[in-house]
Amino acid sequence: MASCDTCASNGNCSDSKKENCMVENNPINNVKNIIGVMSGKGGVGKSTVSVMLANDLVRKGYKVGLLDADITGPSIPRLLGLQDKRAAVLETGILPVIAENGLKVMSLNFLIDEENTPVIWRGPIISGTVKQFWTDVLWEDLDYLVVDLPPGTGDVALTVMQVMPITGVVMVSVPHDMVSMIVEKAINMTKKMDVDVIGVIENMSYIKCPDCGKTIKMFEGNTEEFLDKMGIKLLGELPMTKEIARDGINKSDEIAKMFEKITDGIIKE
Repeated sequence: MASCDTCASNGNCSDSKKENCMVENNPINNVKNIIGVMSGKGGVGKSTVSVMLANDLVRKGYKVGLLDADITGPSIPRLLGLQDKRAAVLETGILPVIAENGLKVMSLNFLIDEENTPVIWRGPIISGTVKQFWTDVLWEDLDYLVVDLPPGTGDVALTVMQVMPITGVVMVSVPHDMVSMIVEKAINMTKKMDVDVIGVIENMSYIKCPDCGKTIKMFEGNTEEFLDKMGIKLLGELPMTKEIARDGINKSDEIAKMFEKITDGIIKE
C-alpha cells in the first residue's frame, strides 16, 4: 500500500494529502516523475502530444516510460509503430514493450490479439486495469513516466490521480470556446484532487500557408483570457500540420524545435 519512502511525490505532499494517500507502489520500480497528459474533450491530439513529449524526453537523455491509460481507445501503439508488438507477462510482472529509442511503453493493445477488438468493460474493470499498469508493469528505473489519460473527468482520471504519485498534469486543448469550457472542468477536477496543472498545450492553434508563410487561425477563441481566468500558463502552441497529424515521431525540424521548448517548460516545473 502507500509508502512515502518509495513515492515519487515524497517530500512534496501536504499533510492532508498524506492522510488520504491511496498510492500503491511496486518495490521493483523507481519512477521519479509522473506527468499526466489530459484533455477535457477527445479529438484534440492528446495522445499525439503524449508521444511527442515522451520521445522528446528520451532525446534529452532521460529514461522514459509511456503508459496508455485510454483503455477503451488505445492509440499509442499505432502512433509509435508498435501495433504488432506484444507485452510479455511474467510471474514477477508485465514487461513493457520497448521502442527502438529505448522508450518503455504499456498499452492494453499489447495484451490482446487484434488491435480492433472492442473493450466492452464497465468502469471498475477499466480502472483496475489502469491501476495494474502502474503496480504490475516492470517499469524499473525511470526519470519520467508519461500517462496518456482518456478524455474527460471519469473513472480513469480519478483512479490515476488517487493511486499514482502524479507530479503534475499537462492539459491539451484547441483554441475554441466550447473546448475551453470543457478543459476548465478538467482543470477544476485536478484542483479538487490536489494535483498541479503544469500548463496548457494548445494544439491545432493555426495553419501556416506553405506558399507565403502566413499564419491562419482556424478556430475562434480567446486563449489569453481563458488562461488568465484559470491562472494557468501556456506551454506552447502547435500548428495543424500533416507531420503532427500523422504521428508523434516524424516531425519537421521546425516542429521538433517548437516541441523542445514545450518539454523544457514542463521539466522546469
